[in-house]
Amino acid sequence: MIVFDLKCGTGHVFEAWFGSSAAYEAQRAARQVECPLCGDAEVAKAVMAPAVSGKGNRVPEGPTPARMKAMMTMLASKQAELLASSRWVGGAFADRARAMHLGDEAPVPIHGQASLAEARALVEDGVAVLPLPLPVTPPDTIN
Repeated sequence: MIVFDLKCGTGHVFEAWFGSSAAYEAQRAARQVECPLCGDAEVAKAVMAPAVSGKGNRVPEGPTPARMKAMMTMLASKQAELLASSRWVGGAFADRARAMHLGDEAPVPIHGQASLAEARALVEDGVAVLPLPLPVTPPDTIN
């Protein structure tokens, strides 16, 4: 995974994780990368300032590579448990979640895909949703 500092057209800076630089470019070109603060799809890589340390200005060290690997393994394991105990509904996620919230369908654990606007609308309507920590693809594809 690669983390990019991104900046939207309105000036918000945020982080996003991608499997590769090519994955970022493809998703950005398809306007699938949106600012989490305003929903703007005009996104570009943000200019990053180098971390400079001086005598009295120490930059805290991040987790070791072994610790990062352990954290990612734990996250992937927890996500696998969530996916195994729920049903894939694909792009119908927002409609199905709202129907369960309104009592039109029996509540069952589901997972699928929703746009940022759909997810925001669900949260604003009080529908309990949990974003998964790692990207999820349909069951028959490799994540």
